[in-house]
Amino acid sequence: MTPEALATLRELSDAFGLPGYEDEVRAVMARHLKPVADVSYDRLGSIIARKKGTAEEPRVMLPAHMDEVGLIVRQITPDGFLRFVTVGGWWPQVMLGQRWTVRTRQGDVTAYTGPRAPHLLSDEDRKKQVEPKDMVLDIGARDEKEALAMGVRPGDPAAPYGAFVDLGNGRLLGKALDDRAGCAMVIEVLRRLAESDHPNTVYGVGTTQEEAGLVGAQTSAFAVAPHVAIVAEISVADDVPGKTQDGSYTELGKGVALCIRDSGLIPNRRLREFVAQVADEAGIPVQYVTMERGTTDGTRIQMHGEGVPTLYIGPPARYIHSHASIMDAADFDGAVKLLVEVIRRLDRKTVDSFTQYEP
Repeated sequence: MTPEALATLRELSDAFGLPGYEDEVRAVMARHLKPVADVSYDRLGSIIARKKGTAEEPRVMLPAHMDEVGLIVRQITPDGFLRFVTVGGWWPQVMLGQRWTVRTRQGDVTAYTGPRAPHLLSDEDRKKQVEPKDMVLDIGARDEKEALAMGVRPGDPAAPYGAFVDLGNGRLLGKALDDRAGCAMVIEVLRRLAESDHPNTVYGVGTTQEEAGLVGAQTSAFAVAPHVAIVAEISVADDVPGKTQDGSYTELGKGVALCIRDSGLIPNRRLREFVAQVADEAGIPVQYVTMERGTTDGTRIQMHGEGVPTLYIGPPARYIHSHASIMDAADFDGAVKLLVEVIRRLDRKTVDSFTQYEP
């Protein structure tokens, strides 16, 4: 991973950006994309970076979502605690005992989802999972008046708190790698394409509100009207103790993940086979992933207009939808290299071949 790519990923990972509150991430992407592409926005805030090659068409869409899972304050209690609703898929067990950043009109406030001390729990209570509706954010306020004076209001978003860390062995730990790693991939691919020709026009897109229902995927697909789409998205890694044994999920350091299917997308078979062939020719290791639960922006993009051949690829990451994830820089590099090699081959004839259904 180049120092520039690593620095970009760090900046994106550390940025604050819940669904509908992606301003900081969007600003980071804009700063890196404007030197290599023409930048515009849809009306929900997705950023669209157009990089013209030697032809106007086909239009190749390369999306990654900017948002992260988090919380939104719904109430301040009389004694100064914050009740909240979740945004995105959370497993309640990972939410207690964690720090959060609440973004208010007066600035950021640090909060904590404090568990009750074990001394106060019965043996039966210790076995129970605490649900989000029974949790509160503690900002140290003495009462509601003090919480209001700190700037907190219902509707304020709260993101996981934690800084990006290079673990020193090619492994990286960071907040919101789902899908800031994909955002970094989009930036790095467009940087590399700026140095060579490609027989198409590429649209690198940072989409909004993926974690709240794939919202920006739909609006940005309308803006781009792609002929083909390859979603840059983190894959679910399960190479930990107690892992699933059926081969459905991916492992760190074993290569780029290609989607076979998820809960909303069965990728275009010809596109997937084409990408796999390019990976083989380029010596890029790949692995395959299936997800019975969860999907990506590709679910909405594939249904744009008369249909868009769509696939998602990306590096695996452990512990997604929690406060931090771990990924391998080699998998990121492989994904970027594969996307560049694929895009260089996506001329009109090749893209048309993905949708030739005449017997």
